[in-house]
Amino acid sequence: MSKPLLFLGDTTLDSAASYLAGALSNAGWDFDYLPSDTDLQPNDIATARKLVIISDYPAERIESSLQEKIVEQVQQGTGLLMIGGWESYQGLGGNWAGTPIANLLPVVISEVDDRQNCDQPVFVRCETEHPISDDLPWNKRPPIIGGYNQVKVKEGATVLLQAERYNASFEDNKAECELVRESSDPLLVIDDSQAGRTAALMTDLAPHWVGPLVDWGSERVSAHAAGAEEIEVGNLYIKFIQQLIAWVGWLDR
Repeated sequence: MSKPLLFLGDTTLDSAASYLAGALSNAGWDFDYLPSDTDLQPNDIATARKLVIISDYPAERIESSLQEKIVEQVQQGTGLLMIGGWESYQGLGGNWAGTPIANLLPVVISEVDDRQNCDQPVFVRCETEHPISDDLPWNKRPPIIGGYNQVKVKEGATVLLQAERYNASFEDNKAECELVRESSDPLLVIDDSQAGRTAALMTDLAPHWVGPLVDWGSERVSAHAAGAEEIEVGNLYIKFIQQLIAWVGWLDR
């Protein structure tokens, strides 16, 4: 019997996928998993799920007819979440631009490499109050990420988080670091105009793009999904993931 959530990608459960898998297990949510080098099969989506999660999973792994099937399921109530990475959005081998699933997401995916690998601070700024972002210290303790996919927001979609890029420098041997804002890009965009909610998170939830976000919080949380490596992460990081998953997958009802 199919489990409520379907998680595709993030390499394997004993590597990058252990982070999201651990957060799902910590919340008590059952999921089926396919690694990034395994094609989706018709049986995997024969029964509609509450949520389909795509993260570092190339578009070529889901043939067009199966993508259309997922689109139909979202139109009937299944949630859809894409998470950023080198094989998400267009990336380096993601190649999602122009696909049926891309057309359903609340962002426009570039037709060229959209990766932003950042060696200077990228702060996450909350732009809109929402159940996904509630009760998290975005202003007093803004998290930092290491990279993201650069997209455009579709008309009618809602931007919850922005990626704020800064240049940092120490001037004249002073102890204080000067931060100069460089640019801003959408980081989390959602849409609930379909029967199934859709969301696009442009950064990764696993190293290396997750950056210090993985340690966000003053407390440590250990989590372990079956078949995955155990993770130890920040309590605010795991709370953010669980609020995101709960909303997109209608698990907040």
